[in-house]
Amino acid sequence: MVMKVKHLMTLEVIKVAPEDTIQHAIRLMLQNKISGLPVVDSDKLVGIVTEGDFLRRIETGTERKRHRWLEFLIGPGRLADEYVHTHGRKVSEVMTVDPYTVGEDADVGEVVRLMEQHRVKRLPVMRGDELVGIISRANLMQATASLARAVAPGTGDDAAIRDNLIAQLGKQEWAPLNLINIAVNDGVVELSGAITDIRQRNALKVAAENIPGVAGVRDNLVWIDLVPGQVF
Repeated sequence: MVMKVKHLMTLEVIKVAPEDTIQHAIRLMLQNKISGLPVVDSDKLVGIVTEGDFLRRIETGTERKRHRWLEFLIGPGRLADEYVHTHGRKVSEVMTVDPYTVGEDADVGEVVRLMEQHRVKRLPVMRGDELVGIISRANLMQATASLARAVAPGTGDDAAIRDNLIAQLGKQEWAPLNLINIAVNDGVVELSGAITDIRQRNALKVAAENIPGVAGVRDNLVWIDLVPGQVF
């Protein structure tokens, strides 16, 4: 089953209005231990405010300071925007407008892609024009933890473990199946043979550890450095 956003998102969204003070927004974030809030005006999502919006503030003396010549090159418009952001008192003056969003039926892969591409930690979840939830990195971490606990221990059948591992490695472009040997005895996977990149060693061990029923992994792999032709 493809995991959808609606399976992971937080339904009870804590939000603020554009006219709320930044003190109110900060208090909500601290009280609820969250790092961002959707900004909603008349039931319409108009922005998002995050802890990053409070990094450079006049109160803490962290507003950006530049040489005069650089300020001249930047121009008055951008400098004016920065002044509003560091001195503004309302959420509307510091928030990010037109935030990135995701639909409730999108798959989790789309969420990860958007978070990585735009370097954001949370995405408002929409049903048409309606805000119905929010999904964050914390939601993804909780899902990972839950699924890891739910992994079946497996039967411990050595032949089944070996077949399963070979099948999994067959899907990976990095796996040197033609260079390695896999043996399983009482649930312990023994890896032998050659690898051509040292990073393949950890990847092979991780792949084996993720097979249900594996009790341990023995690493007898030899690393062959193809450039100078040395063996390690």
